[in-house]
Amino acid sequence: MQFDAIIIGSGQAGNPLAFKLAAKGKRVALIEKEHVGGTCVNDGCTPTKAYVASARRMFDAQHGAALGVHIPQGSKVNLHEVKRRKDEMVNKSVEGIRGELEKNQHITFIDGTARFLDAHTVDVNGTAISADQIFINVGARPFIPAALKGINYLTNTSILSLENLPEHLIIIGGSYIGLEFGQMFRRFGSKVTIIEKAGRIISREDDDVSNEIQQILEREGVLFRLNATCIGAKEEDDGQVLVAVDCEEGAPEIRGSHVLVAVGRPPNTEDLQLDAAGIVMDERGYIQVDDRLETNIPEVYALGDCNGKGAFTHTSYNDFEIVYANLFGQGNRKVSDRILTYGLFVDPPLGRAGMTLREAKDKNLDILVGFLPMNKIARAKEKGETDGFIRLIIDKKTDKILGATVLGVGGDEIISSILIAMYGGIPYTSIRDGVFPHPTVAELIPTILESLEAG
Repeated sequence: MQFDAIIIGSGQAGNPLAFKLAAKGKRVALIEKEHVGGTCVNDGCTPTKAYVASARRMFDAQHGAALGVHIPQGSKVNLHEVKRRKDEMVNKSVEGIRGELEKNQHITFIDGTARFLDAHTVDVNGTAISADQIFINVGARPFIPAALKGINYLTNTSILSLENLPEHLIIIGGSYIGLEFGQMFRRFGSKVTIIEKAGRIISREDDDVSNEIQQILEREGVLFRLNATCIGAKEEDDGQVLVAVDCEEGAPEIRGSHVLVAVGRPPNTEDLQLDAAGIVMDERGYIQVDDRLETNIPEVYALGDCNGKGAFTHTSYNDFEIVYANLFGQGNRKVSDRILTYGLFVDPPLGRAGMTLREAKDKNLDILVGFLPMNKIARAKEKGETDGFIRLIIDKKTDKILGATVLGVGGDEIISSILIAMYGGIPYTSIRDGVFPHPTVAELIPTILESLEAG
């Protein structure tokens, strides 16, 4: 079977690329071995943020008195109904995507696992198909350490299938996925313990960001065990799980009803038989690509999580945009042109763009830093949500913004306005001298830029 293009994986880069190529009259084979729509739709952004919203409702029900709203005792979460709402959202999205694929005459959708036979031929379900152009968009999966494979563990996917609340959820991994699930299940009513092998959570962030988020979660009752240097687990006869932590302080073992493993996500490249195509990977299994996302094999591209250039829905979609624009002469777009940005969707959320303070200092950059705690911002105080802070990092030589951290109410949205300034190359003085609407959290950004200090 001969096609103009083969796309392996129907995630946030694969699907839009398939539709765009089809609109150009290309005959496209789209191969998917598991979920139409990929991680974001099925067990990533859509379902988890639906759970975050339910957890927020529970938090509001329990903390109304702080704002003068007295809510009768007895509020509780029905996890079955939370899951049903999530499932309806996911199914609607998946059915919509699948329906559009099925009615597109230029797209042949194939359920199955693709394996390369040579640089431009793959085997799917025993049938060889070929194309001049191949686009790999296979995503990533949860990593399970060998010491944990003998227990009945949960992943970010399987935990979304629970219909009864865990009595005590032990989360192994104090990074983004673990923290989001930790807070939401604590708000649902579970006891939650987060185990992290490092000395602090989310170690890629600045120290004060890690410390602030840990304190926020601890105030809600989440327990932390850090410096867990020898993590292991075993199931007991009653179905409970005993997790060994070997920490410097505290009991050497923790007993819980469920264990969520959230210690990283390696790429789904092991089944592709990339050696048969001569496609180069690094030691971690990420497909090596150039600035235009082309592999070492001409006309073979890798997009999304499997190329190691980003692990987010927005970077995957941007990969599609880069490839499509370059293929059809709509610009010369490069991965290196984008600014790193992401969010941590605990409550309050963290919005991040560009460099951290530690990264700027490690590069010995001449910087100015603006900082303001959320408890100094009128709108945050009015909302009763004063945890967190805003930090802006400025290049002293160019007056350009190098990085931003917005940890606090609205942080996941506010960061986009800062990104606009960064992409536009706008000097911080233009924002400092601007007028922002009152009363908002973002209106304090000009005030922060009026009081910069040497970094």
